[in-house]
Amino acid sequence: MAKLGSVKAGPRIFVSHLAGKAIFDQDGDQVGRVRDVIVQFGLGAERPRVLGVVGEVTGKRRVFLPITRVTAIESGQVISSGLINMRRFQQRPNETLVLAELLDRRVQLLNGAAGRDEVQIKDVAIEQTGPGDWEVAKAYVQHPAKGLRRRGESVIVDWEAMGGVSVVPEPGQQEAAALLATFEQMRAADVARAVHELNPKRRSEVVAALDDERLADVLEELPEEEQVEILAKLEIERAADVLEEMDPDDAADLLGDLPIEEAERLLELMEPDEAAPVRRLLSYSDDVAGGLMTSEPIILPPDATVAEALARIRMPELSPALASQVYVCRAPLETPTGRFLGIVHFQRLLREPPATLVSAAVDNGIEPLRPEQPLHDVTSLMATYNMVAAAVVDGSGHLLGAITVDDVLDHVLPSDWRHRNLHHDAEED
Repeated sequence: MAKLGSVKAGPRIFVSHLAGKAIFDQDGDQVGRVRDVIVQFGLGAERPRVLGVVGEVTGKRRVFLPITRVTAIESGQVISSGLINMRRFQQRPNETLVLAELLDRRVQLLNGAAGRDEVQIKDVAIEQTGPGDWEVAKAYVQHPAKGLRRRGESVIVDWEAMGGVSVVPEPGQQEAAALLATFEQMRAADVARAVHELNPKRRSEVVAALDDERLADVLEELPEEEQVEILAKLEIERAADVLEEMDPDDAADLLGDLPIEEAERLLELMEPDEAAPVRRLLSYSDDVAGGLMTSEPIILPPDATVAEALARIRMPELSPALASQVYVCRAPLETPTGRFLGIVHFQRLLREPPATLVSAAVDNGIEPLRPEQPLHDVTSLMATYNMVAAAVVDGSGHLLGAITVDDVLDHVLPSDWRHRNLHHDAEED
């Protein structure tokens, strides 16, 4: 009989082992404890995908920690890569709580011969399949008691060996669940096109089921009026959560399209460290360098190594343009930074030994932009030096942000280019 306690911690972890374990932030401080793990079921026999962890913080408040912000689950603890959003966790229609809803569920186990045996789920194991990606891999199940036995046999089986494990959708949610499974491997721009073509009812169901990070990515690819329409239909607290997941420049553009009172209310609901860069961006006109830039480029101190820089540009959430170079500054390294020293292009990083300091590879021969410079100056600089990104500094030489080529294209293309693109693709279909 397989025993749960015999399973060693490693890349595969049983969820019951995480219950009550500590959650630490990036500075090594304990911020809460694990209370559950959230998964999302796909279609058919697909393994459920882990969305995140429900943590309990001060005051018995339960909050959501996305799995993409978990850097490690080891030695009975969860380590987060950033600040934890302290808003109260609210379960969505497509989400399942492992400890609260999966354990003790009776399911059918495929026995390979006569058909199926009914078993009861006692625990499930999750395993990491890539950076920020975890899925349910195994189940610890118990057979019914037979004869004089008080307990049935317990075994650990592959998730695929079980049939009948699913979440019954709410009325009207089944089609939305199928769409979400289809969207899983699609780029955000392609999901935005699909959402654009949905009828209002189905669109609302899909938007309700998307997690905040995915919805933020999709919103960034939709025309401004559709962004505003979708945001307006969200509960105010969720709207603030989605804005926090957007790039600061995209969040600022969206808030700039809202009435001032509504935008201010959303900013007040956002976490202060998330709202601060958005407020700074909103202070600039959208046709000058300050209004075009993102406030979250890759910033490193001069004593960082080439190996550290390469590790940063490998982060999968970065766009190719933003990952094309790192910005070297004196501390502090959050925008607005200390004195800006220059940039290091990723091609130069590839040519240097890993232990080389980035200060030895800095290019400071290109004059950075000032936030008040108009779009014409931005495009001229980037075209002259064949750049896909450019630094923006203030009068004291502090780095404020960076402008990438996609930011520029958004403003030099016709204002309705997203609409044209969506309708053109629809006509081709």
